[in-house]
Amino acid sequence: MNNWLKLILLAAGWIAAQPALAGLNVMACEPEWGALSKELGGDKVSVYVATTALQDPHHIEARPSLIARARSADLMVCTGAELEIGWVPLLQTQAGNAKIQRGQPGYFEAAPQVLMLEIPERLDRAMGDVHPQGNPHVHLDPRNIGKIATALSERMIRLDPGEAEYYRARAKSFSERWQQALARWEKDAAPLRGMAVVGYHKNMTYLNAWLGIREVGSLEPKPGLPPTTSHMSELLVRLAKDPAKAVVRSAYNDPRAAEWLSGSAKIPVVTLPFTVGGTDKAKDLFSLFDDTLARLLAVVK
Repeated sequence: MNNWLKLILLAAGWIAAQPALAGLNVMACEPEWGALSKELGGDKVSVYVATTALQDPHHIEARPSLIARARSADLMVCTGAELEIGWVPLLQTQAGNAKIQRGQPGYFEAAPQVLMLEIPERLDRAMGDVHPQGNPHVHLDPRNIGKIATALSERMIRLDPGEAEYYRARAKSFSERWQQALARWEKDAAPLRGMAVVGYHKNMTYLNAWLGIREVGSLEPKPGLPPTTSHMSELLVRLAKDPAKAVVRSAYNDPRAAEWLSGSAKIPVVTLPFTVGGTDKAKDLFSLFDDTLARLLAVVK
């Protein structure tokens, strides 16, 4: 065997031993969609998440690093419903990537895949930061995750048809595991039905609707407006008549208003992860809901 043939065989063996290259470069706008993309895409996708659980997804800067990531993306997965209106359109424009423009297969929005809540009958700036298409925080109802997973898997197949069977198998496995977890969560969460809480921002609407939690007040006087002294005083008076079990805030919310109301009303603060990475235990979509329920159930037990 000559030296050239030996080199060719060695190279072929080295290539065969390497892991398969990802078929799709996915840019996820929020951690929950990054986690879902990884569940569905496995080693056929390379996933980059544009934000962290400790950032407010409404207010993100379209940094050069994000523009560079958008430039190389095959698929951009966002919430939509104008949640990212302040930064995703700028990323799309500056990146100059035709694949991920609105209306193209490489741009996927999660919110339109499910039934939206809190769609306003009218729009008025005096109402605060109201989303015309409805409340965009759809991921906190796990029933929505199942529907979005089906649509996202189909989109991956459309973009990478050569791996269709792989994506279908991943989607089937995820769906089966998700339905089992959903049944367990709904059984465990029964004590939460009817529980009264004070929220921070209108980002727990889908979680509350799923669990039957009653929100009796919000730390924000209007959606998107920071808590004020006068509003907090009014809220404290209201709670004297209609008590709440807890003040619930997301990991990215400023804790000061919640802590003040907690001390004044003598009710605990429950900090929820809100998305993957919001707490040490919320490492993926499954543990996101495990930890969320554990924290809420600790209040009623």
